[in-house]
Amino acid sequence: MSLEDNVRLIVEQMLKEMGKGKSQLSVSSLAQAVAPILAECQIADLAEIDLQSYLQVPSPTNQALYEEMKLSTSARIGVWRCGPRPLTDTLLRFRADHAVAQDSILGEVPEDFPSQYGMVSVRTFCQSKDEYLTRPDLGRKLDAENLEILRNGCQKGATVQIIVSDGLSSKAVVANIPNLLPALIQGLEGMGVKLGTTIFVRGGRVAVMDTIGEELKPEVAVILIGERPGLGTAESMSAYLGYNPRRGMVESERSVISNIHKAGTPAAEAGAHLASLIKKILDLKASGVNLE
Repeated sequence: MSLEDNVRLIVEQMLKEMGKGKSQLSVSSLAQAVAPILAECQIADLAEIDLQSYLQVPSPTNQALYEEMKLSTSARIGVWRCGPRPLTDTLLRFRADHAVAQDSILGEVPEDFPSQYGMVSVRTFCQSKDEYLTRPDLGRKLDAENLEILRNGCQKGATVQIIVSDGLSSKAVVANIPNLLPALIQGLEGMGVKLGTTIFVRGGRVAVMDTIGEELKPEVAVILIGERPGLGTAESMSAYLGYNPRRGMVESERSVISNIHKAGTPAAEAGAHLASLIKKILDLKASGVNLE
């Protein structure tokens, strides 16, 4: 419903309550007159404001330095104050970003998303978001039914196994995979690398790659997973890579590329870089601290 339609309904109700009906005043003309006024009063979506270009300090002593500092980080610097308290718009923006972060953690990747990219979809032992957040151990395991899905739907013994998981940010998957995954696949295929069937894991933790590696025996596994959202972005993704992935693999054996998002490492660039890193891992037959 348009703003003018909403205003019209409000005016009609007001006139009815005043006992005037529509006979003494044109509802349409009044609605048209009020709508522009209300439109000017609408508050911009605080979550869409670019904090790095939003200068809140009045009359800064060194505006050039102020602008340079703001552009150097997405952190909340130079937000000014109202006595000992933050400004109202600063507080509202904080709450708006916090709400976006919560939506990303608690939201779900659309059901049809994996099929759009030819992924085989499985789920960990986590059956709800609450369970996922409170039982990290369950996000590393697959039950017998989902292991059977892997056995029936995925290739074994591939050189590289790509895994995608929602992790702690559903928004990261939806925002980055459309550009990251094709760039990664294209880069690896260009090097003549044999790829396994891409897998999507709901409720996954990083170490679910070990369970999948134990089952499918790829030479290298890479998991693209949503990072814990911050107040700067809720769309950040990380890529963890492991040579000879298996149960019992220690964290130091993993290589990682983090901060994949539009304000960090762009998705397409990250995909190309990951392909190069995977080639290095294959050549040296090592990952993590052993790679150096």
